[in-house]
Amino acid sequence: MCGRYYVDDETAKEIEKLIRIIDEKQRRESVQVVERIIAGDIYPGRDAPILAGKANGVYCRWQHWGFPGFQRKQLIFNARCESVLEKPLFRDSVLHRRIVVPAAWFYEWNPQKEKNTFRRKNTPVLFMAGASRQYEDGAHFVILTTGANASMKPVHDRMPLILEREEIGEWMLDDTKTEDILRKVPCLLERQSDYEQMSLF
Repeated sequence: MCGRYYVDDETAKEIEKLIRIIDEKQRRESVQVVERIIAGDIYPGRDAPILAGKANGVYCRWQHWGFPGFQRKQLIFNARCESVLEKPLFRDSVLHRRIVVPAAWFYEWNPQKEKNTFRRKNTPVLFMAGASRQYEDGAHFVILTTGANASMKPVHDRMPLILEREEIGEWMLDDTKTEDILRKVPCLLERQSDYEQMSLF
């Protein structure tokens, strides 16, 4: 959990908008152009657009979703907020290379194997907290997860750490905010399930 999400053209527009807002707030000239995002599902092991920040500005880059595991072919694509600062695999990434993963929505399956789609109400994009690490083949990222809130609990006991728009710059650029954000309870999300859609007909 989270193991699959969706991006589209609206995701790219929101990324551009957000970069301009953060750069203006930091009093930097925003020159970042977001590479065209092709609509589709993102799975662990695929490249995906992420947001990262440095002293010279916020930028959008493509990174590989998942850290290589200790066993061959194992892929670690989530990290638990509650223990991320204690684990050597994640600690340095969370302390120094925090990123944001934009998505139109994400999916989760309940115990009955029914697919549920989660999105933010009245906004085209949700932003998930993540962390990045460099490997021989380039940068990889994981999505941070936390305990499920009321909107998620009927389906799963974990969910991505969803950031509010005003927290995005703080998560990427302000080390003093990291631990507070790791402990936050995400906002409520809208849920739609394939089973419920089918039952309408």
